[in-house]
Amino acid sequence: MPFIPHTDDDVKAMLETIGVDSIEQLFDEIPKELRIDELKGVPEALSEMEITRLMRARSRQDGVPLCFIGAGAYEHHIPTAVWDIATRGEFYSAYTPYQAEASQGTLQVIYEYQSMITALTGLDTSNASLYDGASALAEASLMAVRSNRTAKSSRILLAAGVNPTYEKVAAAISGSQGLHFERLPLDKKSGTTNLAALQGDRQQAVALVVQQPSFFGTLEPMDKLTDWAHANGALLIAVVNPTSLAILKAPGAWGKNGADIACGEGQPLGVPLSSGGPYFGFMACKQVLVRQMPGRIVGRTSDVDGKPGFTLTLQAREQHIRRTKATSNICTNQGLMVTGATIYMSLLGHQGIARVARSSQAATARLAGLLSQIDGVSLLFDGAHFHEIVIGLDRPVAPVLDALAAQGILGGFDLSTHYPELGNALLVCATETKTDADLEAYQAALGNILAKGKTRCSG
Repeated sequence: MPFIPHTDDDVKAMLETIGVDSIEQLFDEIPKELRIDELKGVPEALSEMEITRLMRARSRQDGVPLCFIGAGAYEHHIPTAVWDIATRGEFYSAYTPYQAEASQGTLQVIYEYQSMITALTGLDTSNASLYDGASALAEASLMAVRSNRTAKSSRILLAAGVNPTYEKVAAAISGSQGLHFERLPLDKKSGTTNLAALQGDRQQAVALVVQQPSFFGTLEPMDKLTDWAHANGALLIAVVNPTSLAILKAPGAWGKNGADIACGEGQPLGVPLSSGGPYFGFMACKQVLVRQMPGRIVGRTSDVDGKPGFTLTLQAREQHIRRTKATSNICTNQGLMVTGATIYMSLLGHQGIARVARSSQAATARLAGLLSQIDGVSLLFDGAHFHEIVIGLDRPVAPVLDALAAQGILGGFDLSTHYPELGNALLVCATETKTDADLEAYQAALGNILAKGKTRCSG
């Protein structure tokens, strides 16, 4: 938005209009002892030219590293048009769309977004988004408890490949309400959930949460897991990467009856990494569960003249603030991020997102082949994968990542903290943004680092 300064004459006119002599009078209710005359430690103001030079110098310190980190946030190409449109004043400064008569544009964008999410997930309805993928899982878990009244326990089973950060967030948000999250064991050969553990589970669970692709990038046997959940009285919550849904089976088609709830992180859909946020969470579900869905839902209707219109539906604004009686405390959706995602999906279409997914999968397959040629590197899992793989190193991961970072390469996510049973394991990711030259540069850098380490040891 443009900055419009107020002149002294402007300020004087405004003060005369409201009947006060000075701006200070507007704050006379603040006790004098709480006022300050200066901000200590804040430097003198800079001119526009000076601040521009400062910010450019700071940005150069970041460099332009090659990023091979995935683990829930992914570097994809974002067409320039996405944020050129999303940051127009009509979207950028729009307030929450409670007043339908003044918010038709915003409401229509959200409605189109919901339609696209239901198309990707194969489910009946979507909300207007949540804060992020992790909090979306927490909300999905609480939603499952409200919906599955036949379950007498508060157990939520987590497949082995559920993002460990999501588990922590879900436990922090919903654990105080009596939910217990139990992680199923990992099959170290395939990198998927050990199905034998399910066969021995005789205590009913409220829901089974499965991430597809898993946190390791592997592909779970979703039909079997979905049917097991339903046969044992549990709901199936799918945590999914939206890009992968353009080429993988949609959650709504898993097993005989499909997943009940799907959620995940929407960042891959046109939202930049941007130092960790803001992102947005998405959620979709079967129609029968829609009354328990948290957050906003936009519906399409007709006005008195028969013209199409859009409005918030199924819940009043006040339901979000009724504390213990509310479906959820989620009220504000990530509207600007959702707008960017809607434009991204509109520009690419299903075929375009599928091309992104296939290109990313091919890049990761090539990266796996290159890295596996390095002495001291092994591929840990033999199962199918999407655009992430797990490699094992012959030494601790952290120093290797530091050495790669010194060469301008962000080499991946160290799994040893969360999964010590995997040893020196490193999660690496490639998307459509990585060229053959990028992949080969990573191979060369990692090979040299591991070779130098061996030379020092032998000396």
